[in-house]
Amino acid sequence: MPPVSDFTLACPIPISDYPHVLLAHGSGGRLMHDLIARMFAAGFDGLGLDAAHDAAVVPVDGTRLAVTTDSFVVHPLQFPGGDIGSLAVYGTVNDLAMSGAQPRYLSVGFILEEGLPMETLWQIVCSMRDAAERAGVHIVTGDTKVVDKGSGDGCFINTTGLGTLAADRTIAPGAIQPGDAILVSGDLGRHGIAIMATREGLTFESAIESDAAPLHAVVRDLLDDGLDVRCLRDLTRGGLSSALNEIAEASGYELQVDERQIPVREDVRGACEMLGLDPLYVANEGRFVAFVPAAQAERALAVMQAHPVAEGARQIGTVGDDTEGDAVVTLTSSIGVERILDMLSGAQLPRIC
Repeated sequence: MPPVSDFTLACPIPISDYPHVLLAHGSGGRLMHDLIARMFAAGFDGLGLDAAHDAAVVPVDGTRLAVTTDSFVVHPLQFPGGDIGSLAVYGTVNDLAMSGAQPRYLSVGFILEEGLPMETLWQIVCSMRDAAERAGVHIVTGDTKVVDKGSGDGCFINTTGLGTLAADRTIAPGAIQPGDAILVSGDLGRHGIAIMATREGLTFESAIESDAAPLHAVVRDLLDDGLDVRCLRDLTRGGLSSALNEIAEASGYELQVDERQIPVREDVRGACEMLGLDPLYVANEGRFVAFVPAAQAERALAVMQAHPVAEGARQIGTVGDDTEGDAVVTLTSSIGVERILDMLSGAQLPRIC
C-alpha cells in the first residue's frame, strides 16, 4: 500500500472535504457520481468504465457480450412487493437490459451475518429462484461467506450478470440526438417509499408496494419493433433526476422535462410530502427512461404500454440543442416555472437497494 502522503497527492477525490466514506457516497447522487468518476474510473483502466453505463459491452471472439455486477444491501431484507432476493435478480437483469442485451446467466454471492434465521435465508433463496424463472435467466455459480454477528446486516448479496447482444448497435448516452423524445415507463417513487414505510413502521391509507420487476421483455420488444432506441437507463438510486443528469453530462445535451407529464401516484406523492422527499429523487426498481426519435415516440409508447410493467409509460420531455453547451436538465414545474433539476447532493434514502 502506498504511503498516505502519496495517496493524498495522487487521489482525485478532495479528501480534505471527505476524509471518510459517507452514506451519501452510495445514494446515487452527486457524491456517488464523483466517487465513481474520480476514484474508481480514474484508478481502474477497465473496458467500459468510461461509458458510465449500466453494463459493459465486451467483445469475445467476435461476439459482443454484456456484463454487469451489483451488490444489494437493502434494509429491511423483506418489504412490500419483494425482498433482497428478487431485488438482486431484477436489478441485475435490468442493468443488462439497459444495454440492449438479452440476460442469460447470473452468479450470486451471499455475505451472511451470524445469527440470520435459516427460515429467512430460505425465503430469500426461494424468492431468487422464482425471480430468475420469471426473468428467464439461470443462476449458474456463486459463493457464500459468513461474518461475525454485528459485522453485517443479516444478508448482503452480490450478483454478476451476463447477457448477449443480437444486433451491432450502440445504446448509450452518446447516441442521443437533439429533438429526441424522452419516455418514462411508469409511475415513480414506489420502491423507495415502500422501503421507507417498512423501515420506519409507517402506514398509509393505501398499500404502497415496490415496483421491482424485470424490464428486459419491454426492451426486447422495442428493439424487435425496429425502433431506433438511442439510450436506456433504469431509475434506481437517485431516481429520475440522477439518471437524467448522468445522461445529460455524458451526452453533452440539455434535457428538457415537464413535471406535469411525469407520472407519480397520489399516495406516493402524499407520502413524499409527509416525509419531506421529492419523488423525482426517490429510487425505483422497475422503471426506466428511453430516448427515441420524436417521430417514433407514439409507436414506442404503444409497445411499452402493452406490458403490465410499463402500462403507464409517457413522454416526459425532449433533448434540447447543444449549441450553448449546457449539459443540464431543465424542469418545467407544475406551475409552469422553469428551473434546473440538479443531481441529489445528499443521502435522501440510504440502503434502498
